[in-house]
Amino acid sequence: MTAHASLSRPQRFPTIADQLYQLASGTVTSAELVRRSLRAITASQSTLNAFRVVLTETALAEAADADRRRAAGEQAPLLGIPLAVKDDVDVAGVPTSFGTAGRVRPAAEDAEVVRRLRAAGAVIVGKTNCCELGQWPFTSGPAFGHTRNPWSRKHTPGGSSGGSAAAVAAGLVAAAIGSDGAGSVRVPAAWTHLVGIKPQRGRISTWPLPDPFNGITVNGVLARTVADAALVLDAASGNAAGDVHTPPPIRAAEHVGQAPGPLRIAVSTRFPFTFFGAKLHPEIRAALMHVADQLGLLGHTVMAGNPNYGLRLPLTFLPRSTAGLLDWADRLGEDVTFDARTEANLRMGRLLSKSMLRRARASEPALHRRVGEIFRSVDVVLAPTTAQPPPPARTFDDLGPTATDRAMIAACPVTFPWNVLGWPSINIPAGFTADGLPIGVQLMGPANSEPLLISLAAELEAINGWAAKQPEIWWNTPSMRELEA
Repeated sequence: MTAHASLSRPQRFPTIADQLYQLASGTVTSAELVRRSLRAITASQSTLNAFRVVLTETALAEAADADRRRAAGEQAPLLGIPLAVKDDVDVAGVPTSFGTAGRVRPAAEDAEVVRRLRAAGAVIVGKTNCCELGQWPFTSGPAFGHTRNPWSRKHTPGGSSGGSAAAVAAGLVAAAIGSDGAGSVRVPAAWTHLVGIKPQRGRISTWPLPDPFNGITVNGVLARTVADAALVLDAASGNAAGDVHTPPPIRAAEHVGQAPGPLRIAVSTRFPFTFFGAKLHPEIRAALMHVADQLGLLGHTVMAGNPNYGLRLPLTFLPRSTAGLLDWADRLGEDVTFDARTEANLRMGRLLSKSMLRRARASEPALHRRVGEIFRSVDVVLAPTTAQPPPPARTFDDLGPTATDRAMIAACPVTFPWNVLGWPSINIPAGFTADGLPIGVQLMGPANSEPLLISLAAELEAINGWAAKQPEIWWNTPSMRELEA
């Protein structure tokens, strides 16, 4: 086996629910939880490499404050819980490098999602690694090296939120914030055996960015259980005054314990049009069908069915994404150097006219009607999250722009439509390949369907016990020979 998996031993890494119980019972303090998290980050960093910035001093101060608040009788949903955020999220006093190399000015204030997490009592222990400007399904770059997959040190955890996924899968934190512009929460969740929620556009504020990547990128959550992910989603959700998208509020955690009722579920294996082809790996197909069988046994009506993506939807993605790269390049300033592939994508963004971007945005209502037609006959779409298992970490190192795009699409062709549409989708663990590498599938719904998707995901989790399956700990014992293999 190339992966390092323990598929049957008892749970080692505590969930948020475990930590909240320990805090409430007085068997642990927030200071102790945060020190454990910081020690694990330090021990793992030379090999796992999940973090870009570790906030040791501020995290310890926040933990001490959380303990004082708890002792005074204060209650908050995440009081004293250590969490991490991706390095495209502003934390006051810390540069938001977004995977780039160079000098970036420190953020003047917390992003709205960080403000809300801190208001809920969470302790932010650090900012996690991501690929350059979030463009690719791997987490590596000249600025920080390679982030590794806890299930196999030779493989990538995915991207672009790979640092957040690696941190959660390795038990460094129980949950983390990522962002998803073409699958960047769901892909690493699939490749690290996690629950990854890409919520409705605007559910979690992206402020101070009112509409990042022209509406295709949202903030999301990675966790080991549906309950943990829903709890963090509730704490992080809400809007700032300048947000472009403000969906109606939900209470996600309330739906974890509620049965969804009998649903009509379409199993989709057809990929949307892309410029390069992709094929579904047979073990991922088998895992998808196994989940479909489980849904049938749970009383749902399961049938074959594919959303009608058409040709326009994928064609609208490029002008929105490349224009977003230009916005980020301006935000980062002139003291940042970019990968040659980023430079090529920036040139593409300059070539695509503003009128193309306007037409792409204007076409969204028609795309909603076209793709949404499937929800006239079904409630949920079940689909693969990726076409292939996680590739080796160095797969993308020496590829040019076109070869990178080809490899990216071959591995991850199916998540981006829900970013164009702005609708919610949840990756859930779906087993492992014969080599022990994680597989994920996604539950996809129409606008504002997070409560239904969360309820269905929790129902599947109840019969699978995903959180009990955790990787062997290799990242505390560096072996550079194995890392370079």
